[in-house]
Amino acid sequence: MKPATPDGADKDALEMLKSDHDQVKALFREFDALKGNGGAHRRKGELVDAICRALTLHSRLEEEIFYPALRAASGADDEELLDEADIEHAGARELIGQLDIMAPGDDHYDATVTVLGEEVMHHIDKEESELFDLARAAGLALHALGHRLAARKEELEDDLASPPPTLEAMQPHVRMRRQPRAPN
Repeated sequence: MKPATPDGADKDALEMLKSDHDQVKALFREFDALKGNGGAHRRKGELVDAICRALTLHSRLEEEIFYPALRAASGADDEELLDEADIEHAGARELIGQLDIMAPGDDHYDATVTVLGEEVMHHIDKEESELFDLARAAGLALHALGHRLAARKEELEDDLASPPPTLEAMQPHVRMRRQPRAPN
């Protein structure tokens, strides 16, 4: 019997990242179809949760594994392109943070999702047209990198599926806080 392999382990790194891109694009398209539908709050919320989760996982994979490997294999001339990708990720994180505290019926909710989608589509286009070519030209071991990405993705998914710590587990840390000063 063949041992279980992480989902996507048979793909090279670029195929795996492209598959993630396609998944996120489909989620944004589904959200766009619901714009203007005031009764679709629940589904919009589900889609935004899925979008934010997928983007968070994907950006962690790129920032922890793909971009460092690409930086190590490419020349100094390509640093700016990778720096731009990092900045684009930071912008997406900011919008994800805003969406995290919003509800589908809130003012600017749809607009925030739309802006996130536009920024992500720009990032995907640039990544697939420039960074993927750079990865191929740099001679990265794309299948080995794909295995690393798949294994790390599985770890991150397991972490996200784990329930948060209970209040009792947090108690030792609560007692470590300093007591407020007494007024003079």
